[in-house]
Amino acid sequence: MTTNTKQVKELVELLTKNNLDELLIEDKDLKIHLKRNGEPKVIAAPAPVVAAPVAPAVTQTQAAPVAAPVAEVADESKMLKSPMVGTFYTKPGPDADVFVKVGDKVKVGQEICIIEAMKTMNRIESDRNGIIKQILLEDGQGVEFDEPLFIIE
Repeated sequence: MTTNTKQVKELVELLTKNNLDELLIEDKDLKIHLKRNGEPKVIAAPAPVVAAPVAPAVTQTQAAPVAAPVAEVADESKMLKSPMVGTFYTKPGPDADVFVKVGDKVKVGQEICIIEAMKTMNRIESDRNGIIKQILLEDGQGVEFDEPLFIIE
């Protein structure tokens, strides 16, 4: 597979139009990894690849689970976002009950999930009083910094 500036631009447009965070394309001798708000990476195995610098890249692995569309569901002020990168957990242990369910009332400071980062369990608390309208991730799913976790109204 050979690549050129036009193809790279098309990939960036694909990422932007679909509001993806990351895109990874691999072929026999080519690997293209585009990531939004990060450094674009074009890595070639044996064959040389020339790529022009691209705008902030976007990233989404095709096999990764996709969260529910958030932008259409609620405005930014109703979203509780992740303060870190890690793994999202809805309960304190495998045999424990979940912290919250859709429809539960929560108060400021109430523990509503855990994000594991570097073998450390970080308790995440509600930053407002309200009702859990939506839980945007699955238990055990990876989460990025500033990614919406809950919609609280």
